[in-house]
Amino acid sequence: MLNQELLDILVCPKCKGDLEYKSKDDLLICHSCRLKYPVRDDIPVMLIDEAESY
Repeated sequence: MLNQELLDILVCPKCKGDLEYKSKDDLLICHSCRLKYPVRDDIPVMLIDEAESY
């Protein structure tokens, strides 16, 4: 589970838009770019190259 303070400051590295955290899937989702960023061991992987389209 990610800390709420961290979630409040994280933005999409591509468009700087808001992210939605899906804790059951360990994903951060950008609805603007339609990308999902993985969260591994409670660490968000905010690399555009690591993101997947949804």
